[in-house]
Amino acid sequence: MDFNSAKKEYADFGVDVEKVLGILENVPISIHCWQGDDVGGFEHPGATLSGGGIQTTGNYPGKARNIAELRADFENALTLDGGAHRINLHASYGDFGDKFVDRDAIEEKHFKSWIDWAKDKKIGVDFNGTFFSHPKANDGFTLSSKDKAIREFWLEHENRCRKIAAYIGKETGTPCVLNTWIPDGAKNFTADKIGYRAILKDTLDKAFSVKYDRKYMRDAVETKLFGIGSEAFVVGSHEFYMNYAARNGLMLCIDMGHFNVGEDVSDKLSSILLFDDEVLMHVSRPMHWDSDHVILFNESVKNVAEELVRSKKLSNVHIGLDFFDASINRLGAWAVGTRAMRKSLLFALLEPLDKLIKLEEEDKGFEKMALLERQNTLPFGAVWEEYCRRTGVPNDDEMVITVQKYESDVLSKRK
Repeated sequence: MDFNSAKKEYADFGVDVEKVLGILENVPISIHCWQGDDVGGFEHPGATLSGGGIQTTGNYPGKARNIAELRADFENALTLDGGAHRINLHASYGDFGDKFVDRDAIEEKHFKSWIDWAKDKKIGVDFNGTFFSHPKANDGFTLSSKDKAIREFWLEHENRCRKIAAYIGKETGTPCVLNTWIPDGAKNFTADKIGYRAILKDTLDKAFSVKYDRKYMRDAVETKLFGIGSEAFVVGSHEFYMNYAARNGLMLCIDMGHFNVGEDVSDKLSSILLFDDEVLMHVSRPMHWDSDHVILFNESVKNVAEELVRSKKLSNVHIGLDFFDASINRLGAWAVGTRAMRKSLLFALLEPLDKLIKLEEEDKGFEKMALLERQNTLPFGAVWEEYCRRTGVPNDDEMVITVQKYESDVLSKRK
């Protein structure tokens, strides 16, 4: 079906496709840098991920080995998805030159070249403390450690990350979202859960006592159910951070991989957004555990997108991707995942929401279900193709060819 016919068919259900396309193009997606090099970072030459509740699998050839290669790959990823973008950096991705800089010594200057690059590309920058892959995280505890020296080391890291994030936001002219996630927890039975959580609360209180202008930086805290090495106990649980964020005016980060696989993450959003104007989403595809697979245009992601649109707070929601797959072409992973998020948002924006609500209020359950089914057969593909054309990015078939050519021309030559 051609686009004009598709537009007319959606109009029959009260959906203004032109308005939808205008909204979609302005929704920024924060693309994570760590997909490009398997969460290695640039603190050490040839660094690889080691510990802290995160793991990558596979050794597909062509991963980025330095900042220049990572940026080149990222620039290509930007050409494969239409609309607004941001880049999401971990603290371990600083421009440290040939000198080792420990986590408690990072400074604004180590991210100046990232800022200059982002301004040139006209994208915003988000930031994360890196509380894993470090000798001082080997026992599983950082900000909640009972060892004062360990705890103060990571507190200094958090303090510096918040200062850097505010600097990034001021320099780029768009607020930098600073997400705090720590891997703290235990593999087996833990008797003093409340003790560790009391320490974490006290440490966070010290960190967040320093205030930054919200026009430069927004703080988020990320919840988790379990992970590798923290199967029995996670200090920063969903309940802990729900309460902490609410009491301290912070943003909650909901990572789709941080809950039971059978849990409907989208159901949490209407409750959170009823009380909070902002929320940070980390979108991934879990499979049986916190595996952070490349997201697809599937039901769980569509459900999340629908709740974000239905909340009427889409412009206040910060959407970040958080998957890392070392077993496939990494540029292809970025392309498929970013486009899947964009497709999910488009599908949600094209929903005949007013009609659905009216049927619901009239207690017409059968008719509402029938309309939801009808939505699945509306000509979504024709609208997506038009969106790609208008934003100057390849359609789905062309995208595959583009990634394959980059692999042949660039990635295959990396040893």
